[in-house]
Amino acid sequence: MTAAVELIGISKDYGGQIAVQDVNLVLQPGECVALAGHNGAGKSTLIKLMLGLIRPTCGTVSVLGANPAASTAAGRRAEVGYLPENLALHPAMTGAETLAFYANLKGQPVARNAALLERVGITQAAKRRVGGYSKGMRQRLGLAQALLGAPKLLLLDEPTTGLDPALRQSFYQIVGELRDGGATILLSSHALAELEGQADRIVIMNRGRKTADGAMSDLRCLAALPIRIRLRLVGNEHAGLLEGWANLGERSYELRCLERDKVSVIRSLGTLDLAIEDVQILVPGLDDIYAHFLRRDVA
Repeated sequence: MTAAVELIGISKDYGGQIAVQDVNLVLQPGECVALAGHNGAGKSTLIKLMLGLIRPTCGTVSVLGANPAASTAAGRRAEVGYLPENLALHPAMTGAETLAFYANLKGQPVARNAALLERVGITQAAKRRVGGYSKGMRQRLGLAQALLGAPKLLLLDEPTTGLDPALRQSFYQIVGELRDGGATILLSSHALAELEGQADRIVIMNRGRKTADGAMSDLRCLAALPIRIRLRLVGNEHAGLLEGWANLGERSYELRCLERDKVSVIRSLGTLDLAIEDVQILVPGLDDIYAHFLRRDVA
């Protein structure tokens, strides 16, 4: 399978200030990848390299089989959708006029715009001036322009900013449909918790370097952070059998163990004479894993 995006040994510096250093990254068709990192970690630089807006100091960039910065890559650029973090929209234009403007820039038929506006949920506001749009409405209009031409690659920077929970769910439904249709999607976001169930892989950037790359299960194993198994008993008469468990009060107990020991711990509970009211397994979230890799880099 030919990769949608391939970065090999990429470095970029601006007058001696290193933005990204020795990054290798491959994105496959039909894959949704989350790009996580603090401000200045190199996320925006990687996206600009993929868009062909800047050239690497060293290394090679291939997007949909071509160098995105080359003059011959114009046809390929039409197959890339981009939603920047801060999309500049002319306040005097209506939503429909704005989308028509971007469609003409991209060489796409304006006749398909009505369906796009409906898909992102702003059909009723299409004839209103963008200056009167809420942040969430502008973000949905931005998503519509990114979807023009059914792109094979979508680069989305902080795409759910300003969206309420219902609209976030609708947004990720659209992302899922595009991924299932074979599109490659890169999500760059600070909202780490909401990415957990949406991305196939998570790439963590820190100080311009790629510090981790993998599915959540892979990152949990690499981080080796303990999971917490929490019990709530019907009564405390047999609590003495829970050797090594921390007493949290209110008939609740907790044990920390590694992921690989989780099943054996749960099985061992079946051998004890305990009246268990509830069991919870608390696994490290993406926020915890992200913090772990940043602490590791500092150490």
